[in-house]
Amino acid sequence: METGMRKQALGVVGLLLLFFWPCATTQPSCPVRATPPELQGPGNGSVQQTVPDGAFMSSIVHSFLRSVQPNPFPKDLLSTIVHSKGTTEMIKEALRYETGFLVCIAIGILYIFLMPLIGFCFACCRCCGNCGGRMYQKQTSNIHCKRRLFYWTTCIFTLIILAGNICMFFSNQYTADGVRNGVGELNNTFKSLQSYVSTVPKQIDQVVKESYVTVDEITCHVNGSGFFLGKAIQNGLKTPLMSALDSVTMMAQVVNSTSFSLLGLNNTQLQTELGALQANLTSVRNRINDTLHKSNCSSCYLFQSKLDSLSLDTSLNLSFQSDLQSAVDQAERADLNAQIKKGKDFFDSIPQVVTNETRDSLQGVQKQLENVKSQVSQVTKDLPLDTLSSISTSLGEAQTNANKYTPTVKTAEYIRWSVSLVLCCMILLVVVCNLLGLLLGPAGLRPKSDPSNRSSTANCGGLFLMAGVGFSFLFSWIFMIVVLILFVVFGNTYTLICVPWKTQELFQLIDTPGVIPGFQLSESLGLKTNLTVTAMYKDCQMNKSLWNTLHLAEIIDLNDFLNVSKYAVQVKQEFEKSQISIPSLTLLSSETQSQLHNFSARASSVNFSSIIERINTLSNINLNLTANELEKVADNQTNNNVKAELKKEADDLRSIQTYQINLIISPLVWQLRSKIESISGNVSQINGTVKDVLQKVSFAQDFLNNNATQIVKSKTSGFIDDQLGVLTAFATWANQTITDQVGRCGPVAAAVNTAENLVCTQIVDSLNAFWFSLGWCMVFLIPSIIFSVKLAKFYRRMKYTDVYENHIIMDHIPRANLKHY
Repeated sequence: METGMRKQALGVVGLLLLFFWPCATTQPSCPVRATPPELQGPGNGSVQQTVPDGAFMSSIVHSFLRSVQPNPFPKDLLSTIVHSKGTTEMIKEALRYETGFLVCIAIGILYIFLMPLIGFCFACCRCCGNCGGRMYQKQTSNIHCKRRLFYWTTCIFTLIILAGNICMFFSNQYTADGVRNGVGELNNTFKSLQSYVSTVPKQIDQVVKESYVTVDEITCHVNGSGFFLGKAIQNGLKTPLMSALDSVTMMAQVVNSTSFSLLGLNNTQLQTELGALQANLTSVRNRINDTLHKSNCSSCYLFQSKLDSLSLDTSLNLSFQSDLQSAVDQAERADLNAQIKKGKDFFDSIPQVVTNETRDSLQGVQKQLENVKSQVSQVTKDLPLDTLSSISTSLGEAQTNANKYTPTVKTAEYIRWSVSLVLCCMILLVVVCNLLGLLLGPAGLRPKSDPSNRSSTANCGGLFLMAGVGFSFLFSWIFMIVVLILFVVFGNTYTLICVPWKTQELFQLIDTPGVIPGFQLSESLGLKTNLTVTAMYKDCQMNKSLWNTLHLAEIIDLNDFLNVSKYAVQVKQEFEKSQISIPSLTLLSSETQSQLHNFSARASSVNFSSIIERINTLSNINLNLTANELEKVADNQTNNNVKAELKKEADDLRSIQTYQINLIISPLVWQLRSKIESISGNVSQINGTVKDVLQKVSFAQDFLNNNATQIVKSKTSGFIDDQLGVLTAFATWANQTITDQVGRCGPVAAAVNTAENLVCTQIVDSLNAFWFSLGWCMVFLIPSIIFSVKLAKFYRRMKYTDVYENHIIMDHIPRANLKHY
C-alpha cells in the first residue's frame, strides 16, 4: 500500500513539472530594435554674430560714407567692367559713380597743398613783421572781450581736437585687437569648416551602417522564424488549448486525489473492535437480564425496557469502496497524464515545425535582404563626396598658409599700430601745446600790466600756443595724406564690399555669369536648376541640408535607391513558398471521453450520506446513561446481593464506555469519517470537473480543427509584414535623414558671417573710425591755428608799448600812471 501511495505522489509531481516546463526552443540573440540615433555633426549650425567694441563710431562713419556715396551698389557696372575689360566709357561711368569720393579727394589734395604753402607764407610774413609778427599790440577798449572770445574759442576747438584724438587712440587699439582676435577666429573658422566637410561623409556612412543594422536585424528574425513565428502561432493557439489542458490536469489531480484517499481507507481494525464491543455488550446485557428476573429483585421489571436499548447494531457497510475503486481504476486507465503530455508536446513542437517548414525558403529571403544592403550602399557612390575631399584638402592648405603668414601679419600689424600711435601722439602734442598755452597764459597774465612787461608764465603760454600752430602747419598735411589714403581704400571697401556683403548684393554679383571665369555651380553639379551663391547662403542661414541646398534630387533619384517595396514583395513571395502546416492533434479520444463519463456516473452513484449517518450513530453511543439508570434501580433494592450485582453490572457498562468505546472505537470512527468526508468531497467535484473537461476539450478540438490553419496563415503574414515594416520604416528614416539632416550647412553660413564680421566690423570699421577721427582733427586744426595765433598775442611779451586813455593825450607821463591794456 505504501508503494502505491508513493507512485501516486510521484505521478502528481511529474505532472506539475510537465505543466510548468518551459518551451525547449531557445530564443535567438537578435539586436534590440531601437530608434535610429541622431546624426553626429560638427554643431547645430547656428549663426552667431559678434559685435566688437571697434564699432563705437560705426554709425557716424557709416552716415558720412552714405553721404559721400549715396549711390546703390553698382552690380551691373562692375559686371560690365569685368566683361568689357575697362573701356573708356566704363571708366567714365565708374568716375561718375565715385563722384563723392573724388570731391573728398580733391578737398584732401587741396588741404595737402595749401596747408604747407599757407604755413610757409605765414612763417615768411611773421619773419617780415606781418601777420602778427610785429611784437606790438594795440590797446583798445574791447581788448579784454577779444581775449576772452579767442580764449574760449581756442579752448572749444582744442577740446574737439582732443575728442578726435581720443577716438584715434581707441580705434587704433580696436584695430589691433580685431587683427589679433581675427587670427584666432580665422583658425577656428577653418577648423569648423574642415570639421563640417569631414562630418558629411561620416553622416552618410552612419545612414548606410544603420541600414546594415536594420537588415541584419530582419535577417536574424527571419532566421529565427522558428522561435518568433512559432511563438506567435503558439500565442494564437494558447488560450483554448491551455484551457483544455488545464482542465484535464485538474481532472487528473481529482482522480489521483481520490485514488490516494481510497488507498488510505482501512476499516479492518474498526470492524474487529466493533465485534468485540458487541460481544462484551451482549455478555453484560445477559447478566443484567438474569439479575432483573430474580424473585428478590424489587421493581426490576421497570428497567426491562431500558435493557432493550443495550442491543446495538455495530455493523458497518463500506461496500462502496470497491465500487469507487473500480471507477477510479477505470479513469486511471484513460491515462490523462499521457494526454496532457501529448498536448504539451504538440504545443512545444510548433517552433521546431516552423523551423523545419521554412528552412528551404530562408536562402531566397537572405539573398533579397543582401540586395537591399547593396542598393542602399550605392547611394554613397553616386553622391559627390569626392568634391568634399578636394574642398577639405583646399581648406587644409588655406589653413596652413594662414598659419604660415600669421607671424608676418602680426609683425605688420605691430608696425601699423606703432605708426598710428605716433600719429596719435603728434596730434596729442598739438593738443597739449594748446592746453598748456590755455593754462599758462591766463595763469601768468595781469590784465593791467604793460604788454611789454608780461610775465614769463604768460609769455610761455603764448609760446606754447604758437608751438601748437607750428606743429599743426608742419604735420597736418602729412596727416591729411594718411587720411586720404585710408579714406580712399577703406571707405570704398565699406561701400563696395561690406555693404553689399551684408545685403547679399555681393553674392548676386558673384552669381552673375562671367564675373568669375569658370564659376558655374549648376554645370559643375549637373543641375538643371540655376544654383546661385545667394540661394545657397540663404539656405545655409536656415541650416538646411546639402540635399536641399544643392538640389541633389535632380541628379540622384533617392526614392529609387531607397525603394524597398520591390524587395518587400520578393521577400514575401519567397517566405510564402513554404507551406507551414502543424500536425493534427486529438486531445481526448472518444474512448477516453466515455471512460470519464462512466467514472463520473459511478462516482456520483455512491450514497455517502447514509454511510456518514451510520458512522455518526456509532459515534453517539453512550452507555453511561444506561449505567446511571441501572444504578438507581440498585439503590432501591433491599436485597444486598441483588443490589451488589446491579452495581457491578453498571460499573461494567461504564468500563466498556470508557475503555472500549471512548479510547478505541471513537478515534477509529473519527478517522473513518474524516477519510470518507474527503472522498465525498472529491467525488462531489468529479461530475462538474468531467463536464468542464469535456466542454473545454471539445471547444479546443473544434478550434484546432477549424482555425489552426487560418491562425498559421495570419501569424505568418503578420510576421512578414512586421519585418517588412521595419525595412520600410528604415527607408523612410533614411530618406528623411539624407534629405533633411545630412550636411546641414549652418556652419558654412556661420563661417561666412564670421568672415564678414572679421573683415568689415573688426578691421574695416575700426580703420574707418581711425581715419575719420584723424580727419576730424585735421579739419578742426584750421580754426585752432587761427584762434591760437590770435590768442597768443594776448599772452606773449611785446617789444613795443601802446597806451590808450579816455582823454586826449597831452604829454608823456610816468609809466606808473599809465593804464596798460
